[in-house]
Amino acid sequence: MNPIPTRRAALAALVLLLPITAPAAEPALPDVREATVADLAAAMADGRTTSRAIVEAHLERIARLDPRIRSILVVNPDARAIADALDRERAERGPRGPLHGIPVVLKDNVATGDRMPTTVGSLALAGNLSPRDAFLVERLRAAGAVVLGKTNLSEWANIRSTRSTSGWSGAGGLTRNPYALDRSACGSSSGTAAAVAASLAVVGVGTETDGSIVCPSGATGLVGLKPTVGLVSRTGIAPISITQDTAGPMARTVADAAALLGALTGVDPADPATAASAGKAASDYRKFLDPDGLRGARIGVVRAKVYGRAPAADQAFDAAVAEMRRRGAVVIDPADVPHVDRYDDDENTVLLYELKAGLDAWLPAWAPGAPVRSLADVIAWNTAHADRELPFFGQELFVQAQAKGPLTDPAYRKARARCRKLSRTQGIDAVMDRHRLDALVAPTGGPAWTIDLVNGDHFVQGSSTPAAVAGYPSITVPAGDPFGLPVGVSFIGRAFGEGTLLRIAYAYEQATRHRRPPTFPATADLSGP
Repeated sequence: MNPIPTRRAALAALVLLLPITAPAAEPALPDVREATVADLAAAMADGRTTSRAIVEAHLERIARLDPRIRSILVVNPDARAIADALDRERAERGPRGPLHGIPVVLKDNVATGDRMPTTVGSLALAGNLSPRDAFLVERLRAAGAVVLGKTNLSEWANIRSTRSTSGWSGAGGLTRNPYALDRSACGSSSGTAAAVAASLAVVGVGTETDGSIVCPSGATGLVGLKPTVGLVSRTGIAPISITQDTAGPMARTVADAAALLGALTGVDPADPATAASAGKAASDYRKFLDPDGLRGARIGVVRAKVYGRAPAADQAFDAAVAEMRRRGAVVIDPADVPHVDRYDDDENTVLLYELKAGLDAWLPAWAPGAPVRSLADVIAWNTAHADRELPFFGQELFVQAQAKGPLTDPAYRKARARCRKLSRTQGIDAVMDRHRLDALVAPTGGPAWTIDLVNGDHFVQGSSTPAAVAGYPSITVPAGDPFGLPVGVSFIGRAFGEGTLLRIAYAYEQATRHRRPPTFPATADLSGP
């Protein structure tokens, strides 16, 4: 990571260049703790602050706080210059949109064609400079966002081992949860979650194959939106699954998630899945935000397989459902998704086949100078550097994926077809059609578990799989913080139903306002929920 110059040193250097009779006072940095996109945009619009000052304030927080949570892999050495250019542009021509001058962090499986490496958390890609920006990064830059830095993640997006520890990577070490430093930030978008929760950036981009946006968001008191597969381009993102991968917003408010989502979407000829989004994506998802959006909404409550194993989360979930009723929602309880336990093996088969095909294509294109050019190379590199790359858990999923054949194999085709049928037409679509639902709601997961590098993660419960396998959207919103540990509720919808989910999630958020900033305690307060 490049060192971040202190403000004192920068000011001293400036003073040496000025006449003694005209000392320049540096403007006070804005308080960016919990500041929203709208807050900061308004402050820039009326001249109370600048993008440069906002960037400096976040860099100061990174330097001071990130050593405790290890969420940032690298700070963009050009962030200040980018902010200065955007400030000049605002003065001359006005803002490009809501993200003009706003600092954003990216999970480090998203390629950037600048001076920041793209490592996917692996030492095998240390120092890798990708030849160009991922499509979504192009979109963010066009929207005027400042890419502030790249965040740690569960290495290779948590597809290396069944006994992994979320948030650990060879390149970045272990990301910790800012709500209790001995607890997991979940994964694989651990660093993005911890950074945004701690106000080290305004918003962030995570990626999900199954749970990697919603789980860390739920565990760190964030709003996390997993879009429909195809709404956001995957070009330039280190892949696991062409069927299930997507990038999405991670933010402290639903409004911020909506603002970021609008900047990420767009049809990309290099990602054929995005063709389905033509005419279905909104240019500005903030238009769906309605504080009365629960009134009349038909919401089905999912309990089977996702409820009953985490009492603190279940209590928060029951209170959330009761609040939805009070706010005028028509609640169908239960409205369980059929077949949720019948495609786990098929999902695993699909992911392993697609991982091998995807990485073998991505590595030569996006990491051309790296010592690895295929999944087989990565396996060999990890074995040769086991002391640094395999100190806590292995790579048996990589080995299983390498043993798979091409995507023309009948076993792959059968598993993929079964996943789609059971998760879509006989799953989410079936229950939503039966009850004429606008959305489903389920507990996002249990409170964050204690970190265990010896035995790996110990999830209690989660609800991400149906939407992940179907490729449908879901959004998690804070629902409480038992023992000081955030938990969330997830709203799940139909393909390209992000607007409906944002409307419902925003109304629930505004009615409850459960979000609390972290205080970085060493451990959770177990004196009572």
